[in-house]
Amino acid sequence: MTVLLLAGTGEAKRIAWGLADKGRRVVASLAGATRSPDPLPVPTRIGGFGGEDAFREYLAAEGISAVLDATHPFADQITDRTARVCAALEIPYCQVLRPEWSAQDDDNWTAIAAPRDVADLVPKGAVVFLGTGRQTLPEFANLEGRRVLARMIDPPTTPFPFEGGEFVIGRPPFDLKSEMRLFKALGVTHLVVKNSGGTGGRPKLDAAREMGLPVFLLDRPKAPELSETATRVETVQGALAWVAAL
Repeated sequence: MTVLLLAGTGEAKRIAWGLADKGRRVVASLAGATRSPDPLPVPTRIGGFGGEDAFREYLAAEGISAVLDATHPFADQITDRTARVCAALEIPYCQVLRPEWSAQDDDNWTAIAAPRDVADLVPKGAVVFLGTGRQTLPEFANLEGRRVLARMIDPPTTPFPFEGGEFVIGRPPFDLKSEMRLFKALGVTHLVVKNSGGTGGRPKLDAAREMGLPVFLLDRPKAPELSETATRVETVQGALAWVAAL
């Protein structure tokens, strides 16, 4: 049995190590968004599959017998396509979908449906820190009159997509103290993040709570409907158990 692990998250890294330790045949796939990703302990391909037909061809050519989708909760296009193709080909499919973040005492959170909604909630002159990734930046172009800061792992190769924006370069992991120092140094007044869940992005939310900063959380895309040959788990342990039960 060969498992295709769609990776790119902290959970995927821990799953890869867990499967490798058990001697499972695994191929990991990374989209290639990060230039120098941390190495995984299993054979790894980098880059997209080239569309749905090419993905089907890859599954057949490599003899993939199960697909474990541990991509980001906001990678909805990849997840939708993968779930649909696996259902059509009757390949067992499992999505690892970690729980959303929930507000704690003293959190000042507002849920938003789309990036464009931030402009209606943030005053002119504010310093807005975007922790939403490179691909969504053009969708915040209506934040004119604010200083917009976007954190990237890799130095950018193209200019910021709109005036008033600046890149902040930083590679995780981050912790509470480092996030607080960064926000204070930059004069951040508002934070915008995706409601990704998990532990990796939590320090910036904890820093916002400690500093009394308003946080705007982008709602997750709707998870795909699953077929009878598919399942969904929330944890690394659940994913490893699913593979063991195949």
